[in-house]
Amino acid sequence: MAAAALTGLTLAAAREKLRAREIGAVELTHAHLEAMAAARDLNAFVLETPERALEMAAAAGRRLKAGEALPLDGLPIAVKDLFATDGVRTTACSRILDDFTPTYESTVTAKLWAAGAVMLGKVNMDEFAMGSANITSAFGPVKNPWRAKSGPSAGKDLVPGGSSGGSAAAVAARLALAATGTDTGGSIRQPAAFCGVAGIKPTYGRCSRWGIVAFASSLDQAGPIARTVEDCALMLGAMAGHDPKDSTSIDVAVPDYTAALKRGVKGLRVGIPKEYRVDGMPPAIDALWRQGAGWLAAEGAEIVEVSLPLSKYALPVYYIVAPAEASSNLARYDGIRYGLRVPGEDLVDTYEKTRAAGFGAEVRRRIMIGTYVLSAGYYDAYYLRAQKVRARIAADFRAAYEKCDVLLAPATPSAAFALGEKQDDPIAMYLNDVFTVPASLAGLPAMALPAGLSPEGLPLGLQLVGRAFDEETVFAAAAALERAAGFTAVP
Repeated sequence: MAAAALTGLTLAAAREKLRAREIGAVELTHAHLEAMAAARDLNAFVLETPERALEMAAAAGRRLKAGEALPLDGLPIAVKDLFATDGVRTTACSRILDDFTPTYESTVTAKLWAAGAVMLGKVNMDEFAMGSANITSAFGPVKNPWRAKSGPSAGKDLVPGGSSGGSAAAVAARLALAATGTDTGGSIRQPAAFCGVAGIKPTYGRCSRWGIVAFASSLDQAGPIARTVEDCALMLGAMAGHDPKDSTSIDVAVPDYTAALKRGVKGLRVGIPKEYRVDGMPPAIDALWRQGAGWLAAEGAEIVEVSLPLSKYALPVYYIVAPAEASSNLARYDGIRYGLRVPGEDLVDTYEKTRAAGFGAEVRRRIMIGTYVLSAGYYDAYYLRAQKVRARIAADFRAAYEKCDVLLAPATPSAAFALGEKQDDPIAMYLNDVFTVPASLAGLPAMALPAGLSPEGLPLGLQLVGRAFDEETVFAAAAALERAAGFTAVP
């Protein structure tokens, strides 16, 4: 097959062709390595690992030839630079980690390699996963492979969303069949929506956090970004599972997510949260949301209105809890044990110079916010109160699920915007997560998938939010939406 045809395959289609011996694992990997080299202008990859990729592909080819195929054998994927990879540089796209090379493998990536997946390299991200546009990386911004056909952004480079912008851009540009991402407040779902691909944040505790560079420990969750709902199901099946090395990992069985794709939605109760109809929502997004509800109704689902009254407090709560945990987690980067070190006159001076040189502006901003809300005299007023409201937000979701089985909402409040457009306005940037943060605070599974195009020709996504550890219902509803939407547009 021609290289373009190989990179145009979905993960599921490539898997079938590999098993049928219609294509070879090395051939498939070569095609993606060539595509990566041709698209370096997107800045999606911060480290390419061609030698390792070809070695892994050759081993997969031998297993496939012997009829001993593993679940993801020979499938080339990209890894967000937040996952520790044994012997491969891992920086969280921060200068402070410089050329840090782990001597261990994250549990999630170890599971993927054990399933036969092939590592193409490490992809770009917002520094320490702090951002909504992939513009805070020490390696520079990622460009969205999509371009607006009209409007004020026409002809301009667009953001891919963040923090998993490199993952989403690589998948959308056909540089990888799938990629790992992490989602703290929407960092899988928002870039997936901006880049016209699918992505799922599983239930908190479904995937191990061991070996993932921490941002906010009570929110961070690994998940896949891929081209289709089925591809996400295949990836999550390999990534998920209990890990005794992670105290937040939950010991529950991992179902066959692909089986849920055929379940349909007949009789399913789909909730429409009325509070998500925010002022200023673009008409195209509101129309797509209504269309999505109509598609599910036509498939036999029951559409019901539900209320999440405290969702309006989700963003303020998130931007207290997440920076507080970041302030604590990032205290370990002191210039002494690993990564960047800027010598000073004494120990405190070394700390200050190292952290000033190593952390970017957004990371410094969040450390300062987090340190402030945890400080004496403000802990009760801000952090403790935010945690109480967070518990109430989770209770709102539980009440809503007494009336419905899954929630349907927009994934983002807009389509992708131009690089630099909101760079100097952190509040405007934070508002990009208005629809994704509530599910993160509640620890619920949530998936974004492409469902239409904006008037400017850019992808728009819908979001489904399910009960804890009920990713199967999310996948069933997502598969029905995907079929109805028939989204086939490419960058």
